[in-house]
Amino acid sequence: MKQIELLINRYPNLNVCKEDIDNAFTLMRESFSHQGKLLVCGNGGSAADAEHIVGELMKGFKSPRKLKNAYAEALKTVDLEMGEILAQYLQGALPAIALGGHLALSTAYMNDCSPLLCFAQQVNGYGIQGDVLLAISTSGNSKNVLYAAVTAKAKGMKVIGLTGKRDSKLSIMADVCVQVPENETYMVQELHLPVYHCLCRMLEQEFFD
Repeated sequence: MKQIELLINRYPNLNVCKEDIDNAFTLMRESFSHQGKLLVCGNGGSAADAEHIVGELMKGFKSPRKLKNAYAEALKTVDLEMGEILAQYLQGALPAIALGGHLALSTAYMNDCSPLLCFAQQVNGYGIQGDVLLAISTSGNSKNVLYAAVTAKAKGMKVIGLTGKRDSKLSIMADVCVQVPENETYMVQELHLPVYHCLCRMLEQEFFD
């Protein structure tokens, strides 16, 4: 696809991930096409990446994502003044949730139950068959991310891994795993960003352009 080719032109070392990026896009496209949602988790810098991804999917990334006319009119029917403002400024969204940002839930669960199962508990609560879990781990062996992946698979969800070069428990468990060709944590993270930007742009083009 065009966006993957643009990505490879800018980052030639990601050519080894080309097929997996396309397969990851296919899984997310299929899920969103059937009213599914994306759950995203990771630790540290990968938690920040999870929030970043959700931000790109839940509002316009590059395109304006204007609302469909029928929805815009429905907003005005409810309240003309507020509806006109909503119709002007709301943007099309792809439903995505970052699992690292729910402070009250996370701290309560970690204190009362098990810290390593916090992501898994959220997958258990939010996830349904047909959803996708995007599990980010530079090593591919982060325990809390792996517990979330096991939970997702048990619920009939698809799992996409985003890791470094080395094979890992996550790369084995995931339906698709994008293993960027670096092993040092910060270097892996430097390549994760252009990969997920590419995926977000592909999804935006698919559903909104």
